[in-house]
Amino acid sequence: MDDNSFFSIDRLVEFGLGMGIAQQMVGMMNQYMHQMYVPGSIQSMPKPMPSIYYVAIDGQQVGPLNDGELSQLISQKRINKDTLAWVPGMSAWKPIEQVPAILKVVALTPPPLSL
Repeated sequence: MDDNSFFSIDRLVEFGLGMGIAQQMVGMMNQYMHQMYVPGSIQSMPKPMPSIYYVAIDGQQVGPLNDGELSQLISQKRINKDTLAWVPGMSAWKPIEQVPAILKVVALTPPPLSL
């Protein structure tokens, strides 16, 4: 066999290396495509981690609270904008009006029903 033949050792090695690289590229692309979220597709978005809140009521730490429990305290008027609160990642307790994560819950809490 001559060196220019398709079946020469050099050509077979090149072909094998090319196939190996192609398989790795396809594997990486499949992995990234599987992790990607496309709006409107059948895939569902991963669920966000539940939020955890702590508040100070009557000088006592209350928590951990989830969104629903915090919303109930807001509806019952047991906490207000001046109530001290803490969420993971904060360095110190702050009034609720300075905690954006809790303001989101305040905005989503329906007002009391008046008949």
